[in-house]
Amino acid sequence: MASARTRHAASVLRARVRANRAASVERRAATQAARRIRTGARSLVTHVLATGADRETVKGAADALRKAAKKADVKGHRARIRRTFNGAKNTTVTVYRYTRDQVVQIAEAYKPRKAEYKVVRAALLAAA
Repeated sequence: MASARTRHAASVLRARVRANRAASVERRAATQAARRIRTGARSLVTHVLATGADRETVKGAADALRKAAKKADVKGHRARIRRTFNGAKNTTVTVYRYTRDQVVQIAEAYKPRKAEYKVVRAALLAAA
């Protein structure tokens, strides 16, 4: 029978493994996104992921960059993809892909207020 100390040590180890796995997933996503944006036009989310930002920051910054793209009149490459939304399979959706140069144009027009978004903007400009 395991003692309380052994059970506690096992739970601490499980928590550490879980945290390490989550951090590894974040690092892998950033590395893959960085590789993808070097090869061609990608979504704004992919470009922001390549900066190494966390998921919440990625979502907010990508939305803000989309808005800045409209203001700066930067048109991405249009693509049609099939997605599943609310259980409806193969729904055709129009998405836009942006090259590095286009993302730099958008980032120059983008003036964030939040500190996290300012870091993302600086990273996007530095990646040019």
